[in-house]
Amino acid sequence: MSFRRALGPFDATMVVVGGIIGAGIFINPHVVAERLATGKLVLAAWIAGGAIAAAGALAFAELAALFPRAGGEYVYLREAYHPLIAFLFGWASLLMIQGGGLAAVAITFAQYTLRFIGGDSSGAVALAVASIVVVAAVNYVGVKPGSRLLNFLVVAKIAALAILIGGGLFLGRTSTPPPSPPAGVPPGGSGLAAFGMALVPILFTYGGWQSANLVAEEVRDPRRTLPLGLLAGIAIVIVIYILANVVYLSALSRPGLAATATPAADAVHRIFGPQADRLISGTILVSAFGFLDLTLLAQTRIYYAMGADGLFLPGLARLHPRFQTPALAIVLQAVWGIVLVLTGTFGELVDSVVFGDWIFFTLTVGAIFLFRRRYPLARREPGTFRTPGYPVVPALFVLSGILVVGSAVRSNPRRTAIGAGLLATGVPVYLFYASRRGKPAA
Repeated sequence: MSFRRALGPFDATMVVVGGIIGAGIFINPHVVAERLATGKLVLAAWIAGGAIAAAGALAFAELAALFPRAGGEYVYLREAYHPLIAFLFGWASLLMIQGGGLAAVAITFAQYTLRFIGGDSSGAVALAVASIVVVAAVNYVGVKPGSRLLNFLVVAKIAALAILIGGGLFLGRTSTPPPSPPAGVPPGGSGLAAFGMALVPILFTYGGWQSANLVAEEVRDPRRTLPLGLLAGIAIVIVIYILANVVYLSALSRPGLAATATPAADAVHRIFGPQADRLISGTILVSAFGFLDLTLLAQTRIYYAMGADGLFLPGLARLHPRFQTPALAIVLQAVWGIVLVLTGTFGELVDSVVFGDWIFFTLTVGAIFLFRRRYPLARREPGTFRTPGYPVVPALFVLSGILVVGSAVRSNPRRTAIGAGLLATGVPVYLFYASRRGKPAA
């Protein structure tokens, strides 16, 4: 049985946009403004981050055209390096990156939903669990229902951000000057080191475009559709992010942006007044619910590919006979996310392995150089997408990825060590399954 090819270019674009735009754009601009001295440098950093993200998306577009298979990044790492590298990526995704992210965002969704309706915050855990169950059920019964839900949520998210941006660009012209920030606001830097440190939260905020590659076998004409969705999606996000920061700086000023941990809420207050609190709460809860849907729509295909390779639970590779979805993979991710919600341990997992996400990002884009030698362009199908600006464009991304990983290690060596230890727990699991399938483990 094979996947049902139900997703078109619009669906692929919405997967990209939904995979990138999360809670980061509502919070991380504050961190960037802390690290840079002027508003012009802040905007330059977001533009540079967008260029780096675009370089990554271009590389992933070539990889998607070369290997249009379910599992995306897992497949590329396996083909370029070794099955162990691919397995550790999948292990980190299930156990920490996606599992921890699913739990953390479910709690965020529950908290903002209760705030939006004026409910009691004591019900956040129960609502978080219920949200995971609902989204898992939607994706269990088909990729198209999950994609339709995601499309609706992404469009709603973009509409809410458009209201914020439009209000800032037009209504903000007649507003009073931003208030003076409180004393003790970091002055920020203007050198190369400060600019590099500012890029770290920016690149995390731009991450997520790879989600479309994970559902390659459920996309119609993937060699054409996936590159189109990747490029359209990253272009939409870059425009939104830059304009959002223009509004933040206009409404709050650089020092004011650096002084607040809730820039979106403060900007909305300046533009629309305190009565607009529910706009931000509504936007964040929609954004969070969209992330939950995307995690169970796309990321579960990684575990399907692991099972198909015989490197993890064999049942993960079986598709539901009626719905043609990786049912066990969806249930596994949902159950683990619920366990993390109930135990409250998701924060430690996410913080400990966040550097690992960018190790795998960097290795994946670096695979472009290997595949250009193994599969020369002359041997590929005519019209197959190729990364423009090669080798400069992918090299730019690889260097940026090394910067992000290095900065994560320097900023929190203890968390990095814990993350490395958690990744290492996947090695004996890999060796066990590799020995069972009768192939060499190394």
